[in-house]
Order: sequence, then C-alpha cells, then structure tokens
Amino acid sequence: MKKLYGVTCAMITPFDEKGKVDHGALRAHVDFLLEKGVDCLYPLGTTGEMYKLKEEERKMTAETVVKAADGRATVFIHTGAHDPDEVIALSKHASLIGADGVGVITPAFFGMTPREMIAYYENISRALPSDFPIYLYHLPQCTSVSFSPATAAKIAETSENVIGIKHSFADISETVRFLAIRERNFSVLQGADRLLLPVLAMGCDGTVSGCSSACPEPFVAVKKAYEAGDLELAREKQQEADEIADILKGGASAAWFKSALKWRGLFDSHVRAPQLAITPEEEKALWYALDRFYEKYGYEK
Repeated sequence: MKKLYGVTCAMITPFDEKGKVDHGALRAHVDFLLEKGVDCLYPLGTTGEMYKLKEEERKMTAETVVKAADGRATVFIHTGAHDPDEVIALSKHASLIGADGVGVITPAFFGMTPREMIAYYENISRALPSDFPIYLYHLPQCTSVSFSPATAAKIAETSENVIGIKHSFADISETVRFLAIRERNFSVLQGADRLLLPVLAMGCDGTVSGCSSACPEPFVAVKKAYEAGDLELAREKQQEADEIADILKGGASAAWFKSALKWRGLFDSHVRAPQLAITPEEEKALWYALDRFYEKYGYEK
C-alpha cells in the first residue's frame, strides 16, 4: 500500500465568481504543485474547504485531481464528513477513480469514547478494499474530538488498511507517541508547517502542508536539504518556511492562499461563505510581503 511522504500538499479548492468549483484552475494548480516538486497531493481537506462542498462536488473535484495528476504523484483524497455514510460513499468513490488512498478526519463536535472511535474507523475500513490505505486525520483544535496514540494503535491493529495518521496538532511529545505505533511502521505526518525539519529528524514521513498550496518552494527545499544530509541548509530553509507561514497567516483561512496564488498569476479564486476574501488592504500587504520574500531568497515567482 502506498503512503504519504515528503511534502504532501493540502490543496485549495478553487471557486469561480459564482461559487462553483473551477476545474480548469484546479488542473492548473495540480500542474503548478508538481512542477514545484511537491511529492503528494491531498485535496478536499481543511485547506480545501471540504465541508462547504456537496457530496457530488467532492466526487467531481477528486476526479479532476486524480486525472490531472495522471500518476505523476501520490494522491490521497480527504473523505471525512459529518455523515458516516457520506464518508464511506466518498471513500469508495476515491478507490474507484484510482486515488492512492484516503484520509478521514475524526467526527466533530460530539465527544467520542475510544470504543466509539475504534468502531467508527472499523466501519469505514470494512467498506473498502483491504489493500486501499486510510490515514487517520487528527485535528482536535477544530473538531473538538481527540484520540490518544493508544486509541490510534488499536484502530491500526483492528483495521489493517489504516496505515498512518495526519497529526495536525503542534505537540511534539504526542507526535513521538504516534511514531511508536507498530514499532515505527505506522506512517506519521505532521500538519504543522513550522515543524517539518524537526519531525523529519524524529522519523516522520513528512508534512501535510497547507502553506505549500500557495508557496511550496521553501518546504520542498527543507526536504531536499534534509535528504541530502545538509542539516545546516535544512535549518536555513526551515527558517524560510517559518517566514512564509507567518506571511500566509499559517493558513488561518484559505483566502490567504488563494490571494497568494493570484499574486503568482496562476488564477483568481474565491472562498465560499461564511468565509470572506481578505480585504484590499490585507491583500496589498500580503503581496508586498510576498514580493520581498521571493526577491530576498531568490525563488522564482
């Protein structure tokens, strides 16, 4: 079973001025990310505004990404939803269209016991081919639902195609505990852009990065320097990655990423309500900061 690794991009979902998914822009986004050296694609997650899309829209978006990638990169579709039946329908669809796997966020709002969490993922696992990989997606600061490494280990034990976790909480000590699952054979990726180099050094497979959706260059540079064994260069590039994360407000809203992609001349994309576009004043400041960053570090716009 394939795994996520390196710089996995949490993709934006581009919407046109009428609020419809812009599939032409989406294809352009895939090409842009792969040309910049991103390793894997992860559409329809938090950065992709997943809960704002209807089931059919999510299926069509997933199909566009898989077709546009055309085997050039590993593609895992995020299929988490409020309705468990929708999760299973989206996950089955991802398998049918040739995606390499899925990520499934924990349910949100209502608390869940470990027994409930294990049963939830077991039901999803049983509905899919046994060799079709699933990543847990842990984002407790947004879902208000958390599970321990012990619960994650039990899920992996009872659901053989649950092969890893996207851990999007910036707690290094907990990341270490997830790494211990299955004697380090359990795939762990951090969702905190500012922790790429530390988690690579700890043994994580990489990051699922929202900021790389608009500005992947420093994250790709961190990974390349680390793999080459040049830790001094990797630290320098991580500082650049931290700087771009600050400029992009750490992904507080996909609107910042979409404005940055507009600055790059790729496409003009909108966000869906209740989120709003950033203000003209914010956009002016953002573009000025991006100009300075790309000039300072010599990255190509």
